[in-house]
Amino acid sequence: MSDVHSLTAIAMGIDTHQEPVVFMRADCEVCRAEGFNANTRIQVGLGDCTIIATLNVVTESVLPPEHIGFSHIAWQRMALKGGERVRVSHAPVLHSMSAVRKKIYGHTLSSREIHDIVADIAAHRYSDMQIASFITAGVDSLNTQEIIALTEAMVASGKRLRWPGQTKLVDKHCIGGVPGNRTTPIVVAIASAAGLIMPKTSSRAITSPSGTADTMEVLTRVRLSLSQIQDTVRQVNGCLAWGGAVNLSPADDMLIRIEHALDIDGIGQLVASVLSKKLAAGSTHVLIDIPVGPTAKVRNQREARHLATLFDTVGLALGLEMRCLITNGEQAIGYGIGPAQEAQDILAVLHNETQAPVDLYERSIFIAANLLSLAGQETLEAADTRARNILASGQAWQQFKRICDAQGGLKQIPQAACQLELGARHSGTLLAMDNRRLARLAKLAGAPISPAAGLRLHAKLGQALARGQPLFTLYADSQGELDYAASYYADNHDLFMIGEAP
Repeated sequence: MSDVHSLTAIAMGIDTHQEPVVFMRADCEVCRAEGFNANTRIQVGLGDCTIIATLNVVTESVLPPEHIGFSHIAWQRMALKGGERVRVSHAPVLHSMSAVRKKIYGHTLSSREIHDIVADIAAHRYSDMQIASFITAGVDSLNTQEIIALTEAMVASGKRLRWPGQTKLVDKHCIGGVPGNRTTPIVVAIASAAGLIMPKTSSRAITSPSGTADTMEVLTRVRLSLSQIQDTVRQVNGCLAWGGAVNLSPADDMLIRIEHALDIDGIGQLVASVLSKKLAAGSTHVLIDIPVGPTAKVRNQREARHLATLFDTVGLALGLEMRCLITNGEQAIGYGIGPAQEAQDILAVLHNETQAPVDLYERSIFIAANLLSLAGQETLEAADTRARNILASGQAWQQFKRICDAQGGLKQIPQAACQLELGARHSGTLLAMDNRRLARLAKLAGAPISPAAGLRLHAKLGQALARGQPLFTLYADSQGELDYAASYYADNHDLFMIGEAP
């Protein structure tokens, strides 16, 4: 390549999240020679390393002549140090985009076409705009065969955990939408204490006040490599790790990022997302928890049954033993919302404390029993008895402690610097709570970025309340965040519905 197609690299100090962006001057000779304009997709190379990035054109005062600027993620992916001469050219034509356009017009995609799209996404060849076009094209139009192909393609896009000598590995996933529903650590402790192998990789929060990985991180180390996950499971039958650290189904992570920016959650992509992570982790038996409630992610029984059928069908086609549970999602589970507050509930249940949240205790038993039954071919009644005995005897706590020790040891739960108790505005029975706005309230207090932030409920549905009786306590690391969350609550009087019981 001639010198006119090479420029000197410089870091711009700009965070463009996960989309690589480069910056060139409007008077740059390369721009003129190649006909580059703002938003052109270009290829940048150094040695054997190349990336495809979106071009932003800047004024002459922003960059020195003969230089090309890099955003954080573009700089990171090329492992630049500064001052290198990089090659610049047009990005190669993405033939898989013709399949995306085909889907936009309502046509069915072949397995090959879906694999090509996902491979290009995983290789960072798509811009965020192109990923968004694929997501929106398939929101409500993916048939079962397309979902199966999408799942397989997502698995193929990343690494897979291998478990030589193991033929049965269990996992569970909750569809979400219910704050505080932190059953996973308790279920993993019970199931692995019972002898099942459960290499649990979980996500961080995207739109919620805490993901399982966020809650577990206040208790132990969750950023484990693939080999560390395998070592932990070999030692203690299970783990509770952050999945984002091990590159399982990376194309799915990219799709999720754009889905949440668009506030879109297509059913087909949801099923493919969940099952691809389970297959990549090596799971053979998978339980899906589908909470249903007026302010949960799944709003009614009809939607829940359709989703359960889709999970069963796709899972079976991919060789998984499946069981879907449709559960009550009318209110938050447990008392705590936010990493530290949820961690307190987990420990209270594992320690069999008198004040432990009954709903979290019973829900964890129910899910663990179903998982034991699914994997062990025993009756649900016998599995329920076994799960209760493991928890009541302290075996689950000892097993949870062994898992944490294997991952780096138990940590002290952080305490928030500021708190504010808020009471019922009037007397009556607590009839309903808005899960979505309750989650937002905890996020405004700082969760999950501030692990100690969130809230703790003091009442459950059906409870009689006197005027001024404590309803919940807000926790934040700064007075400003506390005031901000309290202001949101003051503007949302119907977040909790208090009235006369029917």
